[in-house]
Parts: sequence; C-alpha cells; structure tokens
Amino acid sequence: MIKFRAYDLILKKRNGSALSRAELKYLLDGYVQGVIPDYQMSALAMAIYFKGMSEEEALFLTEAMIDSGETISLEAIPGTRVDKHSTGGVGDTTTLVLAPLVAAAGIPVIKLSGRGLGHTGGTLDKLESIPGFKTDLSESELVTAAKNIGVAVAGQTKNLVPADKMFYALRDVTATVDSIPLIAASIMSKKLAAGAESLVLDVKCGSGAFLKDYKQACNLARLMVDIGKGAGRETVALITSMEQPLGKAVGNALEVEEAILTLRGEGPSDLEELCLMLGGLMVFLSGHVSDPDSGKAILKKLISDGAALKKLNELIVNQHGNGGVTEDVSLLPKAKNRVNVKSPENGFITMLKAEDIGLAAMALGAGRETKDALIDPAAGITMEKKIGDRVESGDTLAVIHAGSDTSAELISSLEGKIISAYRFQKENCGKPQLILGRIDQKDR
Repeated sequence: MIKFRAYDLILKKRNGSALSRAELKYLLDGYVQGVIPDYQMSALAMAIYFKGMSEEEALFLTEAMIDSGETISLEAIPGTRVDKHSTGGVGDTTTLVLAPLVAAAGIPVIKLSGRGLGHTGGTLDKLESIPGFKTDLSESELVTAAKNIGVAVAGQTKNLVPADKMFYALRDVTATVDSIPLIAASIMSKKLAAGAESLVLDVKCGSGAFLKDYKQACNLARLMVDIGKGAGRETVALITSMEQPLGKAVGNALEVEEAILTLRGEGPSDLEELCLMLGGLMVFLSGHVSDPDSGKAILKKLISDGAALKKLNELIVNQHGNGGVTEDVSLLPKAKNRVNVKSPENGFITMLKAEDIGLAAMALGAGRETKDALIDPAAGITMEKKIGDRVESGDTLAVIHAGSDTSAELISSLEGKIISAYRFQKENCGKPQLILGRIDQKDR
C-alpha cells in the first residue's frame, strides 16, 4: 500500500498541481478513519477552493467519497433506473411531481432526498407534512418498494458516502462551500452511490438558487455531466431559472398540495412545464423513447388519464402516509392564520426575488435557520401574482400562512419584506424564460 503524508498532498494542491486517484483516496479514507485531522482537511478544502480541480481530479474525488462507505445495489430492480437531482430553490416541488409521474410510465424511481436548510426547502420535510409518511427506509425497503410499485422517496442511509457528510460539515464552517468541484463531487457521489444508471440534473441559477450567476451554473452542470460520463453513467443537465419561486406555493404542506394539483393537471404552468421537461429527459434516458419530446407526450397522457396521481397515492400509502390527501387536500396541515399581502401600486410585475420569499417563509417556520430548528408543516407563502402579471393597487400579491402563535409584529414585518421583493413598471416585460440551457455529455 502506497503511503503518503497529508502535509505533502496539501502543499501539492496549494501549489496548483493535480492530486491522483490514490492520493485523494488516501486523504478521504484517512479523514473518515480519524487519522487525518480536521485542520488538515480544512487546509485541503481551502487549497481546492483557490486552485480548483481538473475534471479528472473531480472524478477521483467523487470516487473516493463513494468508496468511503456503502453503496446501494438496484440490480434486482428490472428496467433502467433513472434519478434526478435539483441543486435546490424556492418552491422547488419537482421531486414530488416527478417521482410518481415517471414511475407511472413504468420506469423505476428510487429517490434519496434531503431536508431543507436556509431559504431552500427539503423534499423530506415536504413529504413528512403528509400525516404518517415515513421517510426512513432501509435499502431492502427501497428495493421492495421499487419492485412492488416502482417508486420510493426516502432519506439518505447513514453509511452512504460518509466522507461527503464529514467533508461538507467542515466546508460549511470554513467558507469553502461554494467551490464548484467540491459541490460537484458532493452531489455526484451521493447520486452514483445510490445506484442510478442514468441521471438528469436540474441546476438552478438566480436569486433563489445557491448559484446566482448563469456562467457558474453552467460550469457546475458541465463538471457534473463530465463526472457522470467518467463514471459510465449517462448524464444530462438543464440550467433553469430561480429568479422567482417555482410555482405558487412555498412551504411544506402547501407544496404537497401543489404537487397533487399538478398531477391532476391543475397546477401552475411553470411547475408543470419544468416537470415535463425533466421527466421527458428521464423517460428518454431510460430507453423507452427515441427523444425527450416523446417522453413528455407520454407523461402528459399519464397526468390527463389520472395514472400519475394514482401512483402518488401508491407512494404515500406504501410509506405509511394518509393516501386520502390525493383526493382531499384538506387532510394536509392547514395554517390557523392567513394574511393577504396587498399590492401598493398599479402596473406589471417585473421582479419577484425568490430568495426574499424563501427567507420570509423560513421566518414563518417553513424552513430551518439551523439544522436542529423545528418545522411548521403548515407555514408558508402562496404567490398569487408573479412576473408578467398585471396588478392594481390593493390586489393580493401573496398570502401568508402562519401559525396561531406567530406574532402580529412578525407578520407585519414579513408583509413588508414580501412587498419589497416585488418590482412594478408600466410596461409588460412578459413571462421570464424558465429553461436557460441544456448540457449533454457530447457538449464540449
């Protein structure tokens, strides 16, 4: 076995040289085993932050993270397993729609998701707003669910990619989270360890996204696609806008209700459009159709004939939730107080800052400022008016959904914050572009 010194490898990276597969594996294994201390891994993270990584290095780092723990084998599940990942945003309800929708097309979907932190929501928190829903599933339960009904959505198992969990926690307190290669390796290590054969990525950019800049989003998407290619997994990325919240709902139970409406064919047009685009790519990568547009056509039919909503019901019931919510959304948690936020002027809406809306929803209890903060499943905001809409003074822009213990002072403050997230002008700027770009493995 080759023996290295962490000091030498940190120095090598600091000086701008590439680390080998063996060197990165040594560092990650040593960190997980407690041989390499936090302060040295912090120095490595900072060196990577400033010096970057080559595509090959990022692949080696991803592989080392995967090798640090267990992987999930989905070989017992028939068909091509396709996964989807979103880099997160405000009102991003796509997983709740896509998982049952694509599964209804006969394509097995095993989705390992996370919890929300800050102004972006978490899929597990949303699903747990359904009474009784269980997100803690073992690998055997995941495989059984996929065999029986074709779909499962659960939390990441404890032994999956432990190096990423540890390294991310370190990056979080050393100002090195926003490093493109470290983000790419973190995301792709979890996706590849979870066993999918093909992967569709939804890389958000704009006000409500982690990456605000289009060029940065493209760089991240391209690197993740390259890592997927290097790992032998077909990978496609869409760059999508998060300048304003996706759909109308921001909040856990509110987004579950919106997902149900979307699978009924009654959801917001932007959420439906994005889900059909992502889903069409998933159906295409599964080999069921010859192009993504044909995949979209199949998914549209599954919404119109009720098969997609039925599959959501099966998913909920299989994971011990109250399946009645798909027929009666009043069974979901409801906020005690609803406050209409009124437009202060006439005109067309030209801006709706997604991050400000996400932060306002977090303040209501829909999100977490810290990892141990409690969630109010009923809290949130619904956007009644969005970019391109015409409003008159006094029209309702948004509705605040607050708990009975939410103070009048906080609600008043959030009304002002929501109003300030909007911009108005006399001329109509039109609806914003939702799909900003696409990156395939052939794009170079």
